[in-house]
Amino acid sequence: MSATTAPSASTDACGAAADLSADDALPAESRDAAIGRLEQELGGVIGRIRASWRDAAAQVHPDLQPLGYQVLVAIASGKATSATAIVDRLQTDKSAVSRHVRQLEDLGLVESRPDADDRRARVLAATDTARERLALARRRYQTRMGERLTHWSVDDLGRVADLLRDLAR
Repeated sequence: MSATTAPSASTDACGAAADLSADDALPAESRDAAIGRLEQELGGVIGRIRASWRDAAAQVHPDLQPLGYQVLVAIASGKATSATAIVDRLQTDKSAVSRHVRQLEDLGLVESRPDADDRRARVLAATDTARERLALARRRYQTRMGERLTHWSVDDLGRVADLLRDLAR
């Protein structure tokens, strides 16, 4: 809590006292304006992330689209090794994932193998070439992020990460 905000007491639905900052008691217009500003700033962050994905995709292969890059990252991380898992992870259309997987195979960045547990299913795996190119793109991205965040404290980085996690729920 900052020095300019003072706690105020309120009662929750169970009758227990709860501490609220002065910000929690803002008029609806001020809260709506703050939410609008947050939405606008998140839009800017999302735009910058999309640009980073576009740049990283081009570093991996000049013909790779940003969604294809995200599909490749999901496969390479081992967190999504089937088309269905990729659709679930990226919350995108199955036909788009299929197109990108096919392109990644054509580019030599992904291989499709029989699933050891279920021979009817296929497992997607990133090739060594893909892993090398992803590592290079990731290093470049981390360098740029590190330069932008060099003046942020570890505590501030943790707080922002926690707030974004809570927002994403």
